[in-house]
Amino acid sequence: MTGKFTLFTGKNGSIYFNLKASNGQIILQSQGYKDRGGATNGIESVRKNAGDAAHYEKKPTDNGKFHFNLKAGNGQVIGASQTYESERACDEGIASVMKNAPEAALVEE
Repeated sequence: MTGKFTLFTGKNGSIYFNLKASNGQIILQSQGYKDRGGATNGIESVRKNAGDAAHYEKKPTDNGKFHFNLKAGNGQVIGASQTYESERACDEGIASVMKNAPEAALVEE
């Protein structure tokens, strides 16, 4: 079983997507989009860029944990991770996005 993108409307009316691994865990979250078309374009950008390690920006947090952003070719952030307890766990999150995103189906919630 592969991952999936879920598309949903937030309480503020913006459209968001998550990328979930096959176990249902959210491994990437989007920014808010004003419409479904913008969100689906964001999903296509994730699919396109997820396989290239150069598009990931891994950062430590102030409390010693780690998170990452996935960036498009133009440098714009197209997805953000959760916060991980260790750098190794963050690297595993990146690997999960790289594995799941390219073939993930879109499911609307």
